[in-house]
Amino acid sequence: METRISNILIENAAELFGQEITERLVQFQKTNKEFEGDLTLVVFPFVKLLKCSPEAAGERLGAFLSERVDGIKSYNVVKGFLNLVIDDSYWLKNLIEMDKDERFGFKEPNSSSTLMVEYSSPNTNKPLHLGHLRNIFLGYSVSNILKAHGHKVIKTQVINDRGIHICKSMLAWERFSPTNAKGERETPSNTGIKGDKLVGKYYVEFDKHLKAETDELLRSWEAEGYKDLNKEVVEELDKLFQAKEAKDEEGRKAIDSKIKEIAKNQTSLMREAKEMLIKWEARDPQVYRLWSTMNGWVYSGFDQTYETMGVDFDKLYYESDTFLLGKDLVIDGLKSGVFYKKEDGSVWIDLSDEGLDEKLVLRSDGTAVYMTQDIGTAVDRYKDFPDLEGIIYTVGNEQDYHFKVLFLILEKLGYAWAKNCYHLSYGMVDLPTGKMKSREGTVVDADELMAEVIDQAKAMTMERGHIEGMPDEEREALYKLIGLGGLKYYLLKVDPRKRMMFNPEESIELNGNTGPFIQYAHARIQSLLSKAEGVDSFTEATLQPEEKEIIKHLTDFPAVVSEAASTYSPALIANYTYELAKLYNHFFQSITVLKEENDSLRNMRLILSRNVAKTIRNSMGLLGVDVPERM
Repeated sequence: METRISNILIENAAELFGQEITERLVQFQKTNKEFEGDLTLVVFPFVKLLKCSPEAAGERLGAFLSERVDGIKSYNVVKGFLNLVIDDSYWLKNLIEMDKDERFGFKEPNSSSTLMVEYSSPNTNKPLHLGHLRNIFLGYSVSNILKAHGHKVIKTQVINDRGIHICKSMLAWERFSPTNAKGERETPSNTGIKGDKLVGKYYVEFDKHLKAETDELLRSWEAEGYKDLNKEVVEELDKLFQAKEAKDEEGRKAIDSKIKEIAKNQTSLMREAKEMLIKWEARDPQVYRLWSTMNGWVYSGFDQTYETMGVDFDKLYYESDTFLLGKDLVIDGLKSGVFYKKEDGSVWIDLSDEGLDEKLVLRSDGTAVYMTQDIGTAVDRYKDFPDLEGIIYTVGNEQDYHFKVLFLILEKLGYAWAKNCYHLSYGMVDLPTGKMKSREGTVVDADELMAEVIDQAKAMTMERGHIEGMPDEEREALYKLIGLGGLKYYLLKVDPRKRMMFNPEESIELNGNTGPFIQYAHARIQSLLSKAEGVDSFTEATLQPEEKEIIKHLTDFPAVVSEAASTYSPALIANYTYELAKLYNHFFQSITVLKEENDSLRNMRLILSRNVAKTIRNSMGLLGVDVPERM
């Protein structure tokens, strides 16, 4: 209707306004609930053209549109707003048309540009946690939404399988893993521990031993002074200790933190980890074999977690491959003047002209940093997919600066496609107990959290007692469907840019803005349709206000999908679906369906119900959430 009205006004602008107008002038909004109407045209943009008051302009436009546009039943003007009442026949025709289309709201597959969505991208030194869950569900959902909007989508992750953090787990396993009676160190097979969790255990173990060695070193510096350090480190420490005396308490804490960081880097444990990284980049056989073995444990663990989550990927990238390309690109950029080398041999880029600062792209010892490998990964992807028109990086907002720099570097290296790269920046997930820290082992494990919500869904479902006669296998599948559905929905209903507090108990509640509330609405409709034993067409019907509101909301679905795709926001889909479920529940409690004596009305209400169920199913599918037939 909006398009039709807009076209009529543009086509007849000379008659109405005495001059041509653009589409930008025609603005619509939803009618305020206290006034009668289904659609409101904002009149203020036309007041100057019509040379009259807003009320008079609204009357002239209302009369004109009532005469020229089929389906406008009546209108009223409130100040500068023209409220249009649309005839029932228009809404019923919309219902009939959407009922014919199982993919209502979706565009033709692969009818638009090719986009890549990166999500998850874990480190191979620890298992997935709650923060990863928001990332993964967000990236997977955005992929689904872009597909629904017609894009060809490549789902990918880059696995952070190299770097000092990986070497920390490797070294800790070598140093601190106990041996069994056979003389074997701990492995997933001889302990029964999931591979990613076993490796993560030793990442925490490294930090524990590093902290102890750092504290001991700081005590020795305090008692005996610092010795056996190179000249540059000694000079830096002298400056810090001298500066500390002139600082207030907060300033002394900041300096203590810097001194502690220097001490960490002087520990034997950290030196060994750095030496291991250099050996790895030189393909030392023993180090490389250990790296391959421990990464294999982690990949097996990740695969199990992804299967439970119900997510997948089309293409995997590994930093152990792409960092080499990144190093080559840095050397090329050094030759062309994009980068420059410092006296210690490290390579940098100066982005001060762009309002940023200097950024390291290659360490003095020749090892790569995150930026190096991200440059290589981006270029590698465009080589693999020549039709690629953009990459969406799903990464937390603590990396905002990193991606500004990355995209700028890619542009300076001559890659025009860098302008089409987008950082889907999302807020962190907080817990009532505070922030998670991987090194300290205080994260909420993804596997354990998913198991917890499934158990809670089981308890809630059994308490309600609506699954009598359901086979055990189906029951277990239902508990998983409800638990994971609640978890995904809870993490996706919040605008991605906002930080959020996570409460697992709330996620599986049957009331309020939750996944199970919407899943139950779908199950209720499926039960209704099953009892109806078939639905016939209808000839005519008079809509009740509740029915009209539902059809209006259903009609909005294609526009919501479009907006969610352009803003990369599954929250728009989630909250649209919640409103749809609320509208249907109100309808279901207020209006007779199966016992309606008028066959035409009964069939219309069943078709209405069928399309609500279909839209709930399709919209929740965009979020990666399944809906049950029975609940």
